[in-house]
Amino acid sequence: MLAFLQKIGKSLMFPIATLPAAALLVRLGATDMLGSFDAEWIKVVASIMAAAGDAILGNLPLIFAIGIAMGLAIDVSGGAALAGAIAQLVLVSVLGSINDKLDMGVFGGVISGITAGLLYNKFHTVKFPEWLSFFGGRRFVPIITSVSMAIIAGLLGVVWGPIQDGIDWIANWIIGAGALGVGTYGFFNRLLIPVGLHHVVNTVVWFNFGEFTNAAGEIVRGDISRFLAKDPTAGYFQAGFFPIMMFGLPAACLAMFMAAKKEKRAIVGGMFLSIALTAFLTGVTEPIEFTFMFLSPVLYVVHAVLTGLSLAVAYLVGFRDGFGFSAGLIDYVLNWNIASRPWLLLPLGLAFGAVYYVIFYFLIKKLDLKTPGREDDDEDELSTDSAVSNDLDLRAYKTIEALGGQNNIQQVDYCTTRLRMTLSDSEQVDDKVLKQTGARGVMRINKQNVQVIIGTSVEFLAEAMKDRLKKGNPVPANADAAVETPVAPVEEAVISSNDFEMPITGDVIPLSEVPDQAFSTEMMGPGFGIQPKDGVVRAPFDGQVVMIFPSKHAIGLKSDTGVEVLIHVGLDTVKLDGKGFELHVTDGQLIQRGDALLTVDFNAIEPLVPSIITPVVFTSAIGKKVVLQKTGFQEAGTPNIVSIED
Repeated sequence: MLAFLQKIGKSLMFPIATLPAAALLVRLGATDMLGSFDAEWIKVVASIMAAAGDAILGNLPLIFAIGIAMGLAIDVSGGAALAGAIAQLVLVSVLGSINDKLDMGVFGGVISGITAGLLYNKFHTVKFPEWLSFFGGRRFVPIITSVSMAIIAGLLGVVWGPIQDGIDWIANWIIGAGALGVGTYGFFNRLLIPVGLHHVVNTVVWFNFGEFTNAAGEIVRGDISRFLAKDPTAGYFQAGFFPIMMFGLPAACLAMFMAAKKEKRAIVGGMFLSIALTAFLTGVTEPIEFTFMFLSPVLYVVHAVLTGLSLAVAYLVGFRDGFGFSAGLIDYVLNWNIASRPWLLLPLGLAFGAVYYVIFYFLIKKLDLKTPGREDDDEDELSTDSAVSNDLDLRAYKTIEALGGQNNIQQVDYCTTRLRMTLSDSEQVDDKVLKQTGARGVMRINKQNVQVIIGTSVEFLAEAMKDRLKKGNPVPANADAAVETPVAPVEEAVISSNDFEMPITGDVIPLSEVPDQAFSTEMMGPGFGIQPKDGVVRAPFDGQVVMIFPSKHAIGLKSDTGVEVLIHVGLDTVKLDGKGFELHVTDGQLIQRGDALLTVDFNAIEPLVPSIITPVVFTSAIGKKVVLQKTGFQEAGTPNIVSIED
């Protein structure tokens, strides 16, 4: 559920990205900006700009429906966007036929977008008999979306009345609660950033709460739209961010810089200056927040509390302001004329800047928090001249110990690249030691389940661990030796984009959009994903098969020039135990580009697994960047798909 909500939060960025343009057009076209000039042609230009901005703000539900549907779509398809628009139009029409007082606003757009996106992912590859084939695939999505949305809208028409009343009550409470209401919102706005759900809260407050009737008699909803429409009660849910983003967080950067070790200040100083200036000018603060969000969670909680306090104080002193993009200098200057007491930003900003500096510096020093420049020197980390052992038995022993010992391990399982461990207590896992033994990352699924990213050698390590556990994991004679996983020289592993060909016919997508954390975060290395449209997996280059997983769902290849690639067909397909897969090669076999490696019955396996998206990962290119040269539909054998850069 958290992953699903994060996906929705990410999808919200599509429609939210239109707001800066809308805000800029509305402000420049306002009567106190370009509209105040006497020249007739300037007034016409101002009128056009204002109308263009109003067109965006007045159709936010439809824009959200389209943007969310496209963002949720597995291949970011325009077909999903069309389905989102249809879903929203059906929703509005059906609700109006039931009760013309029902107005779901942006909520309706969110529901329409989610519905269309999920239906697209489910049905965009559906196949029908020959005589109905025209309506198959993506063409079927708008059809099933309109039918499904009519049913959903009918149900919402019955239940939305009380819900709408409840939302209005909550909105009135938050707005009427004054400083407490805006402060609570500011606190949760920052606190939810680590899980990616802050956009969900922002959507409710910025685009749905409150109503204002503008000069044209139109009803405007949401704090941003109402502020731009010159509602005198709007802007309180935005003003308090200006002192934090323009002064508070830059002051936090200064505190982290001053608290850094003297020998490391030169290293981190340029970074802090850059991200602080970005926050001041544009209001983009994520680069700062992510520098301490996970390294020092206590600082992030303090940051969330101070943000809530800033919004509350801004409300109490009457500072009211708004933004179209974020609370930086650009929006502050642009909206000076319609803000209330904008001059108060200077004393508020300086005050919060001082508070941030003092609190951050004190906590960093007192609690020895590991902010940038204060990380422990990796004294016990393996160096290039440390003892190197390729003893698999020794590595298995140290991995078991790092997992909490034999008594903590209930079950050892593995897939293509990772150990899937069932433990008594995941808190006993020592991430640092695991990484010293060659692990590339650790994922704690819950209290008992842990996944350790190993690489394509995981099968051998897992089997060695099983053998050791049967014997009680005795201490080996060379237990004090360091274990280091040998790494092939990167400079020898090169391949041109023309020498690497598309292995499967399908849609090319960025690796970040693969719905599996181990792949999307490049734990296994950089690469890309494929939404397959054909069942034949082919060799992308001349080389050799170096690994075939027993369940046939993944193949490791090595090019003649040393580049290692993992083709992982679908996600969680290891559980199929080979069902739906037919191998055409053997382990160690030499291959030529275009050779058939594997045939997959995607129609059979798709209902059984979370996704058939196929990651293609360059496991020997960790630390490098894979740049997609082509996206969208590509035939197998197509060259120049990606390039690898340092």
